[in-house]
Amino acid sequence: MTMTMQARKSMVMAVAVAGAVFAGQAMAQQAWPAKPIRMVVPFPVGGGSDSTARILSQRLQDRLKQQIIVENRTGAGGAIGTEFAARAAPDGYTILLGSASEIVMLPAVASKLSFDPLKDFVAIARVADVPLLLVAHPALPVKTARDLAELARKRPGDINYGSAGNGSTSHLSMALFNSLTGTTMVHVPYKGSVQATTDLVAGMLQAGTNTMPAALPFVKSGRLRALAITTPRRSPLLPDVPTVAESGVPGYDVTLWTGVFSPTGTPKDIVAQLGREIEASLAQPDTREALAKLGSEANFSPLEPFTAFMRAEFAKWVKVTREANIRLDQQ
Repeated sequence: MTMTMQARKSMVMAVAVAGAVFAGQAMAQQAWPAKPIRMVVPFPVGGGSDSTARILSQRLQDRLKQQIIVENRTGAGGAIGTEFAARAAPDGYTILLGSASEIVMLPAVASKLSFDPLKDFVAIARVADVPLLLVAHPALPVKTARDLAELARKRPGDINYGSAGNGSTSHLSMALFNSLTGTTMVHVPYKGSVQATTDLVAGMLQAGTNTMPAALPFVKSGRLRALAITTPRRSPLLPDVPTVAESGVPGYDVTLWTGVFSPTGTPKDIVAQLGREIEASLAQPDTREALAKLGSEANFSPLEPFTAFMRAEFAKWVKVTREANIRLDQQ
């Protein structure tokens, strides 16, 4: 009888402890965010990703009533900051402002990364898109993407394009163009987009791609010629410039998108709340205007469609890089 009573007391105590633990966890989740949130940006201060992060973090901070600290962890083409975010505690207090560059392009060309974006992250929400411009030096006798493809086929190996480095967005965007048009323009890698653009303006290169904000001043001054927009839709900044797909290269789409990610295992309710707050933030006219000044277009997409899109993007770039034999460990 004594043993039975003791067993009952033990069982009651165990239930009470378990209940307290679950209640504590529930309260902790309900209280989120109870401390500042860190938004990791894997690129330097002042760049496109950093500027987007600072706009979004301020809006989220106002809505969540909690400080959001933008933390730049740079290096290795975005891999250092991305890995740091992937290894952070999945508690909602570390999120990543990631982009196509390090989330789907870099993993497609680098076989020795210590993170897997498809397994290590929850794709909370797509935030914004930055179109690239396909441009050419004015001395090159082309006015459209179709012209460039035709000339490149007539002069295989004679047209050079620069990029910000092996595996960069500006590299892969042109590799995709080569693949879809059957051309063999020659890649000249640089250590950054500024150097590549400088040599293109100087006429040492003939063609290339760059983000809209970086290329637009040279186009407006006449030092570069805009051939096409790389995204599926035209840009309001250059409404008369067609897309690459419209210009006779169907299926071409290169969008430098950004999104918010959290480490796998982040509680679903926190992920859902962040998604709602990001959507509300991007719906604000001042947010959209601030992004537009960066040459970026707000483009919210929630968890499930964004995840599917990210997987499709990764598969696309794996195919392109394999066909072109682009591997960082071979360069």
